[in-house]
Amino acid sequence: MSKKTRTKSSKPSVGKAGRAATQASSRSTSRNTGAAKSGGKSKSRQNKALPNSPSKSPKRAATAEQAKPVRSALTEGSKAPRFELPRDGGSAVSLADYTGKKLVVFFYPRADTPGCTKEAIDFTRLSRAFSDAGTAVLGVSGDPVRAQEAFRNKHQLSVPLASDEKHQMLRAYGAWGEKSMYGRTFEGILRTTVLIGADGRIVKVWRNVRVDGHADEVLAAARTA
Repeated sequence: MSKKTRTKSSKPSVGKAGRAATQASSRSTSRNTGAAKSGGKSKSRQNKALPNSPSKSPKRAATAEQAKPVRSALTEGSKAPRFELPRDGGSAVSLADYTGKKLVVFFYPRADTPGCTKEAIDFTRLSRAFSDAGTAVLGVSGDPVRAQEAFRNKHQLSVPLASDEKHQMLRAYGAWGEKSMYGRTFEGILRTTVLIGADGRIVKVWRNVRVDGHADEVLAAARTA
């Protein structure tokens, strides 16, 4: 037998049935491999979608809602909101302390700044005239008590100064809201003054106060209230 003949005969003989089986096995393997790849892509897409899951939306919505400024519906003739705050000197001050007496509350943005200093000095200058008109005067800002005391001592202020660091009274009286400065918008104290009558109701509200002549205008209103 020749060498060429021996080489051909060494290969196993495969019939039609064997070839069909081989082809079927190859097609099955190809389908399984494709399915595995498809499943991997599907799982990958699901994993990528997780960060946008709607379950996180309510939490984000709640945070945005809390960030909105709280506006007061304070109007003339309405009942003055109750308050109790720490004040300079280490004691506390509340609306109940002024029962049966007229009260002026002036809200100022920050202690010992130019406009706030002038306003506090003007109310101090007129404190005796307010007393003669049966009216007490109270200054309120978000500064801590120590800052209020330093403010009082530096400028020899005679009107009591209360500290509302949590902004609860400021919000209740509409003295907290959106402000803008140098093109920047932010939330803060709005310079506001409120005159409360002896019956505990709002007599007059001054918003976006201009300091010059303001204390004298408030005194005139207190005399006729």
